[in-house]
Amino acid sequence: MTQHKLKVAVIGGGSSYTPELIEGFILNYATFPVTEIVLVDIEPGLRKLSTVGRLAQRMVAKSGLPIEVSLTLDRRSALRDADFVSTQMRVGMLEARGWDETIPLKYGMIGQETTGPGGMMKALRTIPVLLDVARDMEELCPDAWLLNFTNPAGMVTEAINKHSRIRTIGLCNSPIAAYKWLSKLYDVPIERIYCEFAGLNHLHYISRIEIDGQSKLPELLDNRDGYSARNVPQYEWNGALLRTLGAIPSYYLKYFYLHRELLAEQQELAAKGETRAETVQRLENELFELYKDVNLAEKPKQLEQRGGAYYSEAAVKLMNSLYNDKGDIQTLNVANNGILDFLPDDACIEVNCKVLKTGPVPVPVEIVPEAAKGLIHAVKAYERLAIEAAVTGSRELALTALAHHPLVPSVNDAEAMLDEMLERNKGYLGRFFRNEAAVR
Repeated sequence: MTQHKLKVAVIGGGSSYTPELIEGFILNYATFPVTEIVLVDIEPGLRKLSTVGRLAQRMVAKSGLPIEVSLTLDRRSALRDADFVSTQMRVGMLEARGWDETIPLKYGMIGQETTGPGGMMKALRTIPVLLDVARDMEELCPDAWLLNFTNPAGMVTEAINKHSRIRTIGLCNSPIAAYKWLSKLYDVPIERIYCEFAGLNHLHYISRIEIDGQSKLPELLDNRDGYSARNVPQYEWNGALLRTLGAIPSYYLKYFYLHRELLAEQQELAAKGETRAETVQRLENELFELYKDVNLAEKPKQLEQRGGAYYSEAAVKLMNSLYNDKGDIQTLNVANNGILDFLPDDACIEVNCKVLKTGPVPVPVEIVPEAAKGLIHAVKAYERLAIEAAVTGSRELALTALAHHPLVPSVNDAEAMLDEMLERNKGYLGRFFRNEAAVR
């Protein structure tokens, strides 16, 4: 990595999140002097890439900084000699997200894009594509960091770690959202807050919360609203559960602990045509109308309405710390390597890490709620099966993965659901249909 020229390639550059990423590069230019940003997308995303790319160029022009922003559909040219590669892609776009959210509901199961059956389908579509990106990187920018916040981030990161030589780190906006919640709640800057995260992506527990070294966890266990996100229903936590756990669960854990309530709400909303995919589509349409305004040269406030707000803030912070060998603490998705002794070493976990130039070093976890270990282990077993299903195209592995997911109550129902979901996703999952093609 050179000190005089920094190139960042953004896979999925036509994403509505890109203006937030560009804002981060502008605000951090003094310490992270990126000189070239390449936004790359695929042909069906060209319209969005052009719109958001022109806004990015206007933002940089307004800043007066010597940053070149270019747009391309040629992934290989974008990757060549890159120092950092950031991924924010959605294979199948929002149409496929709609399938992930609605098909499971027909079988009495949670429909969600990152957990349960829908999360598995997103992983099956995404992992092979990002492994292709990693193979290109091995040839074109072998020393670059791949920073992945394409969901399901933990599974994707584990797959890349297992099946490529590229250095990769997974990111999620949930930890930074927790810090922002606490900062607002206690009216203190984030720098004075320390949280310990333990678990998996979208399945972590905050087992320590301190401000200026003073524990705030006991009083927060009675704050049943907790921290949450716009893309997760706002149900209160059960107070006895929080006190017994002695930790604040990720808001995604509501799908497990409040399964019946959330399933009923999803089914009711889907019946009215109000899935999250449809809501996001409306938000994206509104954002891209704003992005078209030739007078707009900043990130619009409305972008914060997206469920993934702060992803880009986390990404730029991580690039800055890697580049400058900062040694600060960030919550990342990395290989376990003994940190959680009940999981395999190569399992991807979500924990605090010290970020050095050579990469993140996980910080030993002091507290993992005893009652949570079984759930973490069960979901990791599902994730590892699903990763191998994505790589091999094995229906049997995919079904076995579903059968071991805590949100799937019947393997027979799961088999019928899997057949329907694979068929709907056939255009993105060719490896699952190779045997069928061979027979024909």
